[in-house]
Amino acid sequence: MVAFVPPATYRALRVSLEDGAARRAVLDVPWSVLPDYDVTVRVSHSSLNYKDALSASGNRGVTRDYPHTPGIDAAGTVVASRDPRFAEGDAVVCTGFDLGMGTAGGLAEYVRVPGDWLVRRPAALSARDAMAFGTAGLTAALAVDRLAAAGATADLGPAVVTGASGGVGSLAVALLAGAGYEVVASTGKAGAAGLLGRLGAARTLPRAELATESPRPLLFAQYAGGVDTVGGATLANLLKSTAIGGAVAACGLVGGSDVPLTVFPFILRGVALLGVDSQHAPMAAREAVWERLATDARLLGLVQDAELVRETGLDALEEPFAALLAGGVTGRIVVRL
Repeated sequence: MVAFVPPATYRALRVSLEDGAARRAVLDVPWSVLPDYDVTVRVSHSSLNYKDALSASGNRGVTRDYPHTPGIDAAGTVVASRDPRFAEGDAVVCTGFDLGMGTAGGLAEYVRVPGDWLVRRPAALSARDAMAFGTAGLTAALAVDRLAAAGATADLGPAVVTGASGGVGSLAVALLAGAGYEVVASTGKAGAAGLLGRLGAARTLPRAELATESPRPLLFAQYAGGVDTVGGATLANLLKSTAIGGAVAACGLVGGSDVPLTVFPFILRGVALLGVDSQHAPMAAREAVWERLATDARLLGLVQDAELVRETGLDALEEPFAALLAGGVTGRIVVRL
């Protein structure tokens, strides 16, 4: 086998800060920009997440040093490896860890990462479909697993998904429906009802019903809990509305990081608040999720829906970034490299 010869340059989205303002451009970047890690991957597909939009906007809470290449997700093929676990030609997926934050990310033709960050892509899962799930799918699956482990079963009542039309939310709807829950999809997008119904939502709930802060320490207990991607008053109201023994898996903060809440849901109803962090998820959990996604025929069919997953190229990211920051994206955006 002929050894891989690195190109002099590769195409990547580069973000720089000039007078405090972010400047973005697709450039031919010197090969030396890649960090000195063990496995080099040629990226075929990436995806866009809220964190990518923040990094691409110069948010130093996500990315400290610029110039930088965002992209917390990448799927591709190993072209060179010093790690004995991986060889040229291996199909791999990388999500989370430091990819796209402090380490040059997946919105580029190549990434170089530690082998510990890589999951072998199941043969039944295409690179495109892997990125249709991406960090959002991993997060949603981990959230649903945590609900089940906490005993928040479907017999306690419906499960709510907040921010249901977003990337994590839409996949959480599909996963919960597939697990037998009656799913209530909370969304601010009236036009998303049809898609959410196809994903498995029994009904939709206007965003304002959970987003309006209530002074009451408890609300009518009507839900088994659910998956919250919003935070703030929405998370508080969902916890207040969760039945005895239920649980809420929290994984987002687009509605705020402060949660106006008393301890009553926890000490009077035994409700559990479960944090979900896919960035640092253990490798065994990651591998189990990817195998499950690769063998779920219903989910694989759903990610072919053009309303749920749309594709774009590296040169057409300005509109998606703006939409992500404004909360205007429905479903997932896959980037073809």
